[in-house]
Amino acid sequence: MVLKYSRLFGGALIWSALFAVLFAHSAGSQTVRERAEIAAVLAIEKLSVQEGVVSGEIYNRSSHTIRDVQLFIRHTWLWDEEFKPGKDDRGTSIYFALPKEIPPGGRLPFTYSPSPPLPKASGGRFETTVAIAGYAEVVPQTKQ
Repeated sequence: MVLKYSRLFGGALIWSALFAVLFAHSAGSQTVRERAEIAAVLAIEKLSVQEGVVSGEIYNRSSHTIRDVQLFIRHTWLWDEEFKPGKDDRGTSIYFALPKEIPPGGRLPFTYSPSPPLPKASGGRFETTVAIAGYAEVVPQTKQ
């Protein structure tokens, strides 16, 4: 009886391992890239921040179409008196998806308006940063 279950378990283990190897290979198309690698493909240009509204342009430096660009927009609240900060952290962040594809060498303007608007408060200021959080590169298949 024990021998029967050990064969069953061993067979299930082998099939599970085979499935894991095949699945891992098919999921390999997504890659985590470092900032320098991202900067070689996409650039944020003409960046402007006015009262929390962020606008700019994404430039596609690659030879492929880029789509599904996601920006990470962070509004960090900096207290005037850093050693005695207030109780409320007014900072906020969001992922903002661009709705269109960017052709090779092309540019895509964007504007993001926070909703609700950033609070107008004394005792500090917002510092806004924008980074590329993700994108998809459309690589045409080659016939073999």
